[in-house]
Amino acid sequence: MHNKRGYHHGSLKQALIDAALDILAEGGPSALTLTEAARRAGVSPAAPYRHFSGRDALMSELARRGFETFGARIETAWDEGRPDAKSAMRAMCAAYLKFAREEPGLYAAMFGQATTLADPGAGGAADHALEILWRAVVAWLQQAGAPAQGARYAALQIWSLAHGVAMLTISGHFDPVKSADPALVLESAAQGVMESAAARAKAAPA
Repeated sequence: MHNKRGYHHGSLKQALIDAALDILAEGGPSALTLTEAARRAGVSPAAPYRHFSGRDALMSELARRGFETFGARIETAWDEGRPDAKSAMRAMCAAYLKFAREEPGLYAAMFGQATTLADPGAGGAADHALEILWRAVVAWLQQAGAPAQGARYAALQIWSLAHGVAMLTISGHFDPVKSADPALVLESAAQGVMESAAARAKAAPA
């Protein structure tokens, strides 16, 4: 999580972003206002408007940064399907949960409200992240000897599962000691989705 350090002599824009990430991590999207971000950054309420036209613009910038960082992390974890697609998918799921735990502010901005993705930068970064997951699903199906039919739907299923497990983890509902290891929960659920997708693809008419 980002430290609350306020704005002194560095970048005003970055100070506002750092403040906004802290607010989002603590209270979610509903807690974020430009006024509160300015207060935490130690600047006047009017100062944020030098960089952001309003709260939605700030949220879109945070979502863009979040999806770009997230996409880079899951792509690195995927590592072009090495050593094999199943292992790489497992690493990708682990990277997803690790990102959500380490960057709760960015994660909240990414998924807090769909309107932020109307911005071309944020929307494009989100589409790219989904494309990485879709490519991973296609590779998994190919390794299983199945056609890529239904790959995008399976990718959306895995994304939904990963998001659900991540949110439960962030909110404290999944505890590796008291309840269940979220990584194992997601891993087994994702494998179930992929095995079902492979079976359907193989059974579908040519």
